[in-house]
Amino acid sequence: MRTIRDPEELLREFGVSRPDQIDLEAIAWTQNARVQYRHLHGCEARIIGAGNRAKISLKADGNPRRRRFSLAHEIGHWQCHRGQTLMCQSDDIETGSTIGKLPERAADRFAAQLLMPEFLIRESLRGYNNRFDMGTIRAMAEDFDMSLTAAAIRLVERNTQPSFLVSHTLKGRKWFTRSPKVDHRWFPMDHLDKDSLAFDVLFGGGPDDRMLRASGADAWFDKPWADEIPIKEQTVRIYDDEVLTLLVVEDDRMLAD
Repeated sequence: MRTIRDPEELLREFGVSRPDQIDLEAIAWTQNARVQYRHLHGCEARIIGAGNRAKISLKADGNPRRRRFSLAHEIGHWQCHRGQTLMCQSDDIETGSTIGKLPERAADRFAAQLLMPEFLIRESLRGYNNRFDMGTIRAMAEDFDMSLTAAAIRLVERNTQPSFLVSHTLKGRKWFTRSPKVDHRWFPMDHLDKDSLAFDVLFGGGPDDRMLRASGADAWFDKPWADEIPIKEQTVRIYDDEVLTLLVVEDDRMLAD
């Protein structure tokens, strides 16, 4: 049985000690995967493998950071799903919308760990005094050459700070993820409450929140006693019609046993 390589193992083999040393095309080459840039239609990226060799095709135009994540995503497919032919749609890469799509979710997680490995996260966070908010996430996205969304998902899911990341559009909740430290029975409501700070940003045209602010959990969760639980929230606009909210958990009653 073929062993799936750990992303950090690949990086250490290259002697990576800084984010700017992560050369994805070189990593792909060592895994017998060749990279080409094409005008793809209907998908962001494609990988086709035969035996122990693969060809990764990337959409030539578009956002460079999205293309970079797409390459890491396809390397993840080559490690985790060898023998399959996969065409990755726009919503399948980096967006957080892959819940329930197991191959895509696995490739996204591999990509996030390859682009933002734990040993470099710890070092980077020290430079930001281990502060965990959207300001730090935005700065680290720049450091690691990732989108704000991809960096935020990676930092929330690394399971050190109990938190949620929630995406809303004008139609309602698009997706969310949570730290494994948070009890899985907590689900953000489908639609933004008017008492949430995020409501003002999305519907009122207000500016992004510059800092985490105290709020009540009842603005986010439909629980009978949620009004007793404090929470902190911070929202940023990522598109004209979409906002991203970081919810930081401060009460043990929301944590997993």
